[in-house]
Amino acid sequence: MSVSPIRIIGIDPGLRNLGWGVIDCEGSRLAFVACGSIHSDAGLPLAARLRQLHDGLAGALASHAPHEAAVEETFVNRDPQSALKLGQARGVALLAPALAGLPVAEYAANLVKKTVAGAGHAEKAQIAMMVRILLPRSDAASADAADALAVAITHAQHRRAALLKISATR
Repeated sequence: MSVSPIRIIGIDPGLRNLGWGVIDCEGSRLAFVACGSIHSDAGLPLAARLRQLHDGLAGALASHAPHEAAVEETFVNRDPQSALKLGQARGVALLAPALAGLPVAEYAANLVKKTVAGAGHAEKAQIAMMVRILLPRSDAASADAADALAVAITHAQHRRAALLKISATR
């Protein structure tokens, strides 16, 4: 009996740069599909920037047709204004795949780091290196895209438990 591949999009939310990465997962085998970053124009009002992020993410979702989505949870920021803006960008990261009908799982940054690099406090460079090892064909040109691929890898490893949790809340 063969296992059908599952396509996963990982999302690393940010107001300036929102990273996304798509992988295919078949059993324990992972394969790189695509990744990128969506940039918002800092000179625009917040609502216009959020729309840029939404439109870019909706385009990635339409282009790559994932089955499931995973979003990194944000850490608590010392600056309340920055935390609020990041939270709004995270709202876009959760809403876009939900509007596309995808189940959306959320993962703490430390779990993503521990899953991919083996340590919950790994540096961004370590994450990027491990993503290249786990997905040899990946071409993440930015830390945001590499982080998004790490979120997708984490979901591939933890998806059964995450999906049970999502189903229980419906």
